[in-house]
Amino acid sequence: MAAWWCFALLLVLCAPAGADVSKGKWEPLIRMPGEKEPATARGFEGPEEEDGVGTRWAVLIAGSSGYGNYRHQADICHAYQVLRKGGLKEENIVVFMYDDIANSALNPRPGVIINHPQGEDVYAGVPKDYTGEQVTAKNLYAVLLGNKTAVTGGSKKVIDSQPKDHIFIYYSDHGGPGVLGMPNLPYLYAGDFIKILQQKHASNTYAKMVIYVEACESGSIFEGLMPADLNIYVTTASNAEESSWGTYCPGMEPSPPSEYITCLGDLYSVSWMEDSENHNLKEETIKKQYEVVKRRTSDLNSYSAGSHVMEYGDKTFKDEKLYLYQGFNPANANITNKLFWQAPRAAINQRDADLLFLWRRYEMLHEKSKEKVKVLREISETVMHRKHLDNSVDLIGQLLFGFENGPSVLQAVRPSGKPLVDDWDCLKRMVRIFESHCGPLTQYGMKHMRAFANICNNGIPGSTMKEGSISACGSRNIARWSPLIQGYSA
Repeated sequence: MAAWWCFALLLVLCAPAGADVSKGKWEPLIRMPGEKEPATARGFEGPEEEDGVGTRWAVLIAGSSGYGNYRHQADICHAYQVLRKGGLKEENIVVFMYDDIANSALNPRPGVIINHPQGEDVYAGVPKDYTGEQVTAKNLYAVLLGNKTAVTGGSKKVIDSQPKDHIFIYYSDHGGPGVLGMPNLPYLYAGDFIKILQQKHASNTYAKMVIYVEACESGSIFEGLMPADLNIYVTTASNAEESSWGTYCPGMEPSPPSEYITCLGDLYSVSWMEDSENHNLKEETIKKQYEVVKRRTSDLNSYSAGSHVMEYGDKTFKDEKLYLYQGFNPANANITNKLFWQAPRAAINQRDADLLFLWRRYEMLHEKSKEKVKVLREISETVMHRKHLDNSVDLIGQLLFGFENGPSVLQAVRPSGKPLVDDWDCLKRMVRIFESHCGPLTQYGMKHMRAFANICNNGIPGSTMKEGSISACGSRNIARWSPLIQGYSA
């Protein structure tokens, strides 16, 4: 009965919901017979060319761990290859990734990571700057500020930038209202991140910065918070209220090779990287890429399996060419003919991709194996904990604001231009109180951050929140899910 129930759930979660195959395009380069690949482009001498730009720096962050989250590290490795082909030096690219995917026992191609069903290995050559327990928000902040003494472990590589330098930041992972995931708790909170960007600007150690963020509700990291006077342009995979989407998943078109049981990439992420790989970035502007990625990520404006790509911060330099941030691949200097490939026919909500992975794993195991029973138990426990989180937050809302008003208060979305919460310390306190009595939010439970923010915005004191959490969860045994084991999200 449990197996049937999980199967029915996964059928709903994994049903194709995308655009027609003719809607999307992927554009690898083709050359005319006899045409040679240019060694260099006219006037290009690498990232340190005399164009007054200074050094190009990049920070790449995969905020998850586990084979079910394969796509996030695949995104980051792919981005590294794009930047290296663009001429950025390894010493100027800082990579954060847990690094448990390439050599996972579940990886059908040991030592190899791909980001497209027909893609090449993107893992080779990627530096292991910050891996495993070193992938933390604290280390990320230190790297951005160029503060080597504040870094714990890792290569000690930081963004040691100067006033004329350009910086590119790309993040890929799960998110929620006001937060971005990290494989080691606590999460990255919007209020903290914006303060780091302000400190970086105050240090006068860059000319301009471009930030790309792939995560659910990623717009909430910048909505009402991102100043327009920091010389920083931001684009996000989704607005402040919706999920982003995984792609190149089993059962979709195009599908990963049959031996893969997890999604290979994220829709927004593969959209910008495949665009960068197949265009002359000395000709393409920031604005043009934003428009192309927005169209593809929105499922050609249908949003049936897509999200609203957003932009924040300083939009005055959108007409600048992308090569100033991502570099320039000389092989793309004379691109004129394009071969159009299919874009994904479907995508899956980021928060459901891990269940898709678990179910695919369950299906592949031998019927009578102990591992199959173990995976089924994991599916059941994961689904039950999700249900527990949803029900607990709902009940707390009813206890604090009344049976009828509770849901509407917790789910209220503030007007555009206002931040998620006025007091970010209060938000963190409410999260810790909830997790102390109800267990960790997990990457799924991040979606409830808006509820905790609204509890703060309505002036509920911590003592009242504690009483509500005890009433909602006091009888639940959270041994496995205890924050003493899992850690706190805040």
